[in-house]
Amino acid sequence: MNKELLIAVYSSENFRKRGHRLIDQLADHLDRSINEKSAKVIDWNPPENEYEYWKYFLKNGKEANLFPEILKRTVHVHHPKYMGHQVAPTAPITALSGMISSLMNNGMAVYEMGMAPSAIERVVTEILCEKVGYTTNSRGFLTSGGTLANLTALLSARKAKLKDDIWNNGHNDALGIMVSEEAHYCVARAAKIMGLGEQGIIKVPVTKNFAMNTSLLEEQMEKATKKGINVFAIVGSAPSTATGIYDDLEAISHFSKKHDLWFHVDGAHGGAAIFSPKYRYTVKGIEKADSVVIDGHKMMMMPTITTALLFKDGNNSHATFNQKADYLLERSDGEDWYNLAKRTFECTKTMMGIHWFTMLKTYGEGVFDEYVTTLYDLGHQFEEIIKNDPQFELAVKPMSNIVCFRYIDTSMSTSSLNKINLKIRKLLLEEGEFYIVQTKLRGRYYLRTTVMNPFTTVEHLMQLLVKAKSIGQGCVF
Repeated sequence: MNKELLIAVYSSENFRKRGHRLIDQLADHLDRSINEKSAKVIDWNPPENEYEYWKYFLKNGKEANLFPEILKRTVHVHHPKYMGHQVAPTAPITALSGMISSLMNNGMAVYEMGMAPSAIERVVTEILCEKVGYTTNSRGFLTSGGTLANLTALLSARKAKLKDDIWNNGHNDALGIMVSEEAHYCVARAAKIMGLGEQGIIKVPVTKNFAMNTSLLEEQMEKATKKGINVFAIVGSAPSTATGIYDDLEAISHFSKKHDLWFHVDGAHGGAAIFSPKYRYTVKGIEKADSVVIDGHKMMMMPTITTALLFKDGNNSHATFNQKADYLLERSDGEDWYNLAKRTFECTKTMMGIHWFTMLKTYGEGVFDEYVTTLYDLGHQFEEIIKNDPQFELAVKPMSNIVCFRYIDTSMSTSSLNKINLKIRKLLLEEGEFYIVQTKLRGRYYLRTTVMNPFTTVEHLMQLLVKAKSIGQGCVF
């Protein structure tokens, strides 16, 4: 059979030429975004129009225009006016580590299919465990995202705290976990995947500041027990996604210890505060958690998607999954840390550890401190700007780089103000100069910003308010 196409696909010279051209295009994109040579963060196009465009492009577009068009028609997260979702403007060097991972394609299910990345992953997770405040008995691993990491942590909790062998034999008892009503939806999703059902998700009401109301824990526990629900875990948010508010991890720890519950911290967004001496107080008590999740692709400048799941007792990192795949897994008398398919939900996974290792080796831990501290500082500066403008109000005093606020007019009803704030968000998206999102808290719609770019300035934040105010004042309902 003629292998002409395959030879072209694997040509090292073709790759070299395309790679050099793409690096130049990406570097130009970074320059345009960071230095605001591009006026827009997003060139908005409705879904159906975008679909038709790419359908047409596949048949008729020029191959040379493929990468430039993708760059043009996506959100520019490196632009200082990107203040939307909790996705980091990646450190450019991690695009290079990602290239290595993609090309080498070591699946990492077993040691020989990932020698360097498996060892690198252990080095990285040991550093993270130390920063959390764990002892040398702790262990961890990396997995694909906070959703999967939180699910794995709760599976570990169930295995550690319940006597029955549920993994192999199933269960008929009503089981439950406790979590803030403001926790990320992936925690409830994990509970339902585990068969806990709606009644097994004991949602603890929050305070007026949207933190878990720990004074209600005993009451909520008693209610669950009377219903016959066996609660085995409690989850603290560090912080919640919608508001950026941290739960009181120390209070939750005391409660979990009293009732022999597994204490898990969802620090997907804000767990990186362990690197910031200034903001370390936000995660006070994290070292008492049985497990912790921290996303690299949120507050640690890495590409999607890479998450660390850390265990206070390293034995729990090995015990979660008991299933046989003899062609992959061999029994080991020692600590079998290097065959990662035994420990993670995934069998095959990317060489994500090299992102973390590359950042640490190239820039050191200090780069994470600079990043987190810079963005949290900006969040607090934005708070002061909003407080000094009578046409805006905060949903809550921010604890991080997530700031929720809304346009107000004392002469208008809540319903009218909700419509105006939704309109502000919609027009900002369509105009594309800024990218922010929205959230609904206690019946009110708020504009939600997550300051993710360290090159965002106070001036950018003030420009956003001017733009939002202009839209708001022009709305009539």
